[in-house]
Amino acid sequence: MSRQKIKQVIERCLPDAGLVESGISGVKLFRVTEPVPCMPAVYEPTIVAIVGGTKEAILGGKRHVYDSDRYLCCPMSMPVAAGTPTASADNPLLGVLVSLDVGMMSTLIIETANAAAPGRFPGDDKAAPGLALAHWDAPFTEALLRLVRLGDDPVDEAVLGAGRLREFFYAVLKGEAGGSVRRAFGVGNEIAQTIRFLSARLNEPVTIDDMAARAGMSRAVFHRKFKQATTLSPIQFAKCMRLNHAAMSIAGGKSVSEAAWDVGYASPSQFSREFKRLYGQSPNRWSRAGQLPKELPKGIM
Repeated sequence: MSRQKIKQVIERCLPDAGLVESGISGVKLFRVTEPVPCMPAVYEPTIVAIVGGTKEAILGGKRHVYDSDRYLCCPMSMPVAAGTPTASADNPLLGVLVSLDVGMMSTLIIETANAAAPGRFPGDDKAAPGLALAHWDAPFTEALLRLVRLGDDPVDEAVLGAGRLREFFYAVLKGEAGGSVRRAFGVGNEIAQTIRFLSARLNEPVTIDDMAARAGMSRAVFHRKFKQATTLSPIQFAKCMRLNHAAMSIAGGKSVSEAAWDVGYASPSQFSREFKRLYGQSPNRWSRAGQLPKELPKGIM
């Protein structure tokens, strides 16, 4: 019933395809009404909850399909292929995107750990995946409904917004994706910190030794832990992040040379070779064939 009420809020706010801010920082509602094949994208730390239709993301060859039964938790920036292959006017993709706030999440994790009994969260010592699917439980669903309903009253948004967002994040922490979030924002989050470091320097040369030193690990240990967390080796991950950002820029209308330069490729031929190796076609061909549908809201791929 609560999921249906969330759906009604989105339908009321978005009678047509689009993406709108809810009035609370980092919370957006979206509606997609035409199919989009899986295309290169970069997921930022986000929770994506679908209340109508189906969405999918591919990371390291593994396909993650989520809908109104399971939500997606992406606690770290991830280079993926993502799409909405079944969306249509009769069966639109409807959902909520909530950006994970680093400061609020870190504070919540510390407070939760201090209040919880030892061993309250078994398995947190294991490597958590870069993408996690979690079932909609009652606390998550109710917290999300209260969050999106704030859009009905600007005063409620201003007064209650931060508290409702905190409640929602706490529900995520207590749910099936909690381990992934704690690993990304709590103690032992060296891999997530390294990814944030890399993401801010896509146009600079960053080596595996740089990343390992940043994480305070030996090269071998860093490589193993990084791959456990992301399914990709550090070098594969860095290359995918750069090329996915470039592909998105090209699809958004940038020239091939501009997109290559923005992610640190000084050699157009090297960029073209690596782009074709990853996507199966040259960047020039991609610029003609890889354009996003005009109605697709930017930011939800």
